[in-house]
Amino acid sequence: MTGLRLCALLTGVAFAFLTSTTGLAQDDPARNFPNKPIRIIVGYSAGGGNDIVARVVSAKMAEGLGQPVIIENKPGAQSILAAEYVAKSAPDGYTILMGPSGPMTMNPATYSTLPYSPLRDFAPISMIGSFPLILVVSPTLPAQSVKDLVGFAKSKPDSINYAASAGPFQFASELFNMKAGTKFAMIPYKGSGDSVNAVVSGQVTMTITDPPPVVGSLKGGRVRGLAITSAARHPAFPDIPTMAEAGMSDMEITIWMALFAPAQTPAGIVRKLQAEIVRVVRLPEIRERLATLMVDPVGNTPEELGRIVASDIARWTAVAKSANIKNR
Repeated sequence: MTGLRLCALLTGVAFAFLTSTTGLAQDDPARNFPNKPIRIIVGYSAGGGNDIVARVVSAKMAEGLGQPVIIENKPGAQSILAAEYVAKSAPDGYTILMGPSGPMTMNPATYSTLPYSPLRDFAPISMIGSFPLILVVSPTLPAQSVKDLVGFAKSKPDSINYAASAGPFQFASELFNMKAGTKFAMIPYKGSGDSVNAVVSGQVTMTITDPPPVVGSLKGGRVRGLAITSAARHPAFPDIPTMAEAGMSDMEITIWMALFAPAQTPAGIVRKLQAEIVRVVRLPEIRERLATLMVDPVGNTPEELGRIVASDIARWTAVAKSANIKNR
């Protein structure tokens, strides 16, 4: 083989290799992701726990991904509207769900039909953080403890109620009713921030809520914390007893918030988003900010999150059946 022919052959092989690898790169949708803004859909009104935490992490995500990360609130129907919207969105990573325990693990336990399936219609990305719930009342209410609240509720069974905007708060409140023998009636709200404001204004008797929207009101004395659903008292509010300490056994509840993409989103895009969430929740300033909201940062893998969703659905389905918690 002459030198000229060998050179031509090698040139052809090199060209074929470059063409094939270029094609593979072009076929990889994660290669140029993202090249436009990403939307995080929050199924509750502004000022609620999910909204607050989404805004905390979105700014740092935007820095890492090089594109704006926009928070879009679609409140209503215990985040069913938002979950359905994302489930039916293009599986390209540009529309993702701020998916907390409520719509992803508790709605399936209480609704006979849903327009989405947490296990079938979503690709898990990563858990952002977990947290307990806090029972609060107005400081004007004559109840300094859970025992006082139960006594007050039993003296006025037809005029007591609770605010709830999502499954976790409804679950916790109905479990409270079951264990205390009370008849607090549910008043639905579009976000936990709205629920807290309803307690502050005296529209409802109590709410059991996530920490982010209530921390400021607790510190400012606009609400009174009576119990927390964690196993131990929280260092942020050491004077608030656990539910067990307050006489309410088996009410240890920890919930979480995570990001989900539509099913069929390319694995490379999911991994890129997951890596960014892990990076963000490990940042010292983000961990410090989440700590002030009583949120423990997590940042796990899609596989780990998927297993948690499946096991939590089974757990809450059993609880819903035991407590007779049903939604239409």
